Amino acid sequence: QVQLVESGGGSVQAGGSLRLSCAAYGYTIYSYCMGWFRQAPGKEREGVGAIDADGRTSYPDSVKGRFTISKDSAKNTLYLQMNSLKPEDTAIYYCAADGRRMTAIQALGVMIHGAHSWGQGTQVTVSS
Repeated sequence: QVQLVESGGGSVQAGGSLRLSCAAYGYTIYSYCMGWFRQAPGKEREGVGAIDADGRTSYPDSVKGRFTISKDSAKNTLYLQMNSLKPEDTAIYYCAADGRRMTAIQALGVMIHGAHSWGQGTQVTVSS
């Protein structure tokens, strides 16, 4: 059974940091395109980071320089390090996996419309 399980969410003050983790079960993430997405109340889901099978990464301008996506193939886990958090970063964060061959830049736009697997989400709340 393919499953993605996120953890690491919580509440933090503006300027703080959090690291999200996404453990994969049922398949190895090494050859998959992986991404982090978020959805705030009343807003559409948006991508905040993607990493392709070759390890290349891509971020939207809203988080570039603050968020870092990485993966540990030995632990079969995806991470999102979030620094300098802002109240507008408050959202439910989801990890996703997709077996299609694509670059990280492509993944941010493609996966949001139908990645093969999604986690259940973890809440991140940033207070001012």
